[in-house]
Amino acid sequence: MISSVRGLVLSALGSTVIIEVGGVGLAVNVTPATALAARIGQELRLHTTLVVREDALTLYGFDSPDELAVFELLTGVTGVGPKSGLGVLAVLSPDQVARAVADDDDAAFRKVSGIGPKTAKLIVLSLTGKLAVTAASAPALGRLAPAGVGESVLAALVGLGWSEKVAAPVVEQTLAEAGDADKGSVAVLLRLALGKLGPAQHTIGGRA
Repeated sequence: MISSVRGLVLSALGSTVIIEVGGVGLAVNVTPATALAARIGQELRLHTTLVVREDALTLYGFDSPDELAVFELLTGVTGVGPKSGLGVLAVLSPDQVARAVADDDDAAFRKVSGIGPKTAKLIVLSLTGKLAVTAASAPALGRLAPAGVGESVLAALVGLGWSEKVAAPVVEQTLAEAGDADKGSVAVLLRLALGKLGPAQHTIGGRA
């Protein structure tokens, strides 16, 4: 089991980063927020899990142990594959997942492509009692965006397949509605924007 990786970022695009570890470039599937925060040529450490299938070995990486733990709980639910689990964490933080489960709010999970009403209800049922609700989580690793935070979020959405015409007004709305503590965080704003775009155009999730 590969439980973590640390090395220089060779590339970061969409929801994949390539990290050089011991001269080998490892492709790691991550949330768009993690990929956006990664900087080519800088060191990145991720908590990882290796998903083994007959035709592929796929590595999934996360900023925090909490994200990894939630991912593993999600993928233990019938009908939720790794891509959908990663899609949930692209829209919801671990604390928001815990709150949705505690509040019996299956609608929160229907924001993710590939997760329908039945699977969303099953997630809530399966995770009940397994997650602790804490205070609102801070952005992963405390990463703060540079001055052009809106432009960074817009660029990430375009990179994920939305047109600038569709994404730009959503980014503007997200910035207008975000609290002062969230306005400087690309990770938080990207999650909020993805939630507004909804499952019809969401391309991160999908059952696998």
